[in-house]
Formats: sequence, C-alpha cells, structure tokens
Amino acid sequence: MDIFFRDPNEVPLPPQEVRIRELRADPWPDSRRVRVYLEVDPFQKRPCADLVITDESGDEVAATSIIEPMMRKLELNMHLRNGIPGGNFTLRAVLFYSRLQQEQEAASDPLERMIVDSAEVLFRIE
Repeated sequence: MDIFFRDPNEVPLPPQEVRIRELRADPWPDSRRVRVYLEVDPFQKRPCADLVITDESGDEVAATSIIEPMMRKLELNMHLRNGIPGGNFTLRAVLFYSRLQQEQEAASDPLERMIVDSAEVLFRIE
C-alpha cells in the first residue's frame, strides 16, 4: 500500500521494526481533556495502538484504541472520566500488529497481537 505525500528519505519499515518516535500529552486548560500526540516510524503495514491514561494511584481514567491509521502522525483528544481533580498522570502507548491469518491458525489465541513498542510519559494537571 502506498501512502501519498510521504518523505522519500524515510524508508517504510516492516512491522517488527516500527517504533514510537514521539509521545506527548498536553492537558487542556479545562483539566478534563488531554491532547495526545503520537508519531511512529514510517511503516509498510499499518500498526494499531492502545492509549491509556492512569492517575497517581494507577487507576485508569481514559483509554482508546487506534486501529490501523492511515497516517503515522496522530493527534487526538482524550476525555478524562469523573471530573478528575489535578494531579500527576501517566499516558502509556502500546504499538502492536494483529497476527496475520496464517499466524493465527498456528496460535492458540485468535486475538493474539504482536507488540512492537511501548512508551509512556508523565504529565501534570493543575
């Protein structure tokens, strides 16, 4: 699959070599939303990602999944649950590929995924 307007100096990588280049979390002034920026290496096959925000005690306050995006640079807003007060938070991203059909037949779990990278960033909401 060709993706238009890609940089000719960046070679698309096979799934096992794709990594997260940048992960950033910027809270909005209203303290209920967080702008998330995720950039991955150029890819031959589109990856998937799970994003989870946890509070200081490790409780999940927001989560989303991104399924095979067309672009490698993504920006999205995540909404925090239950009127979260300020504090320290962690954004964790897991980059993965679903197993190919041939691989799934050999695997015991049909939903098994091949995790290729993960990253996390800490941020504070005042």
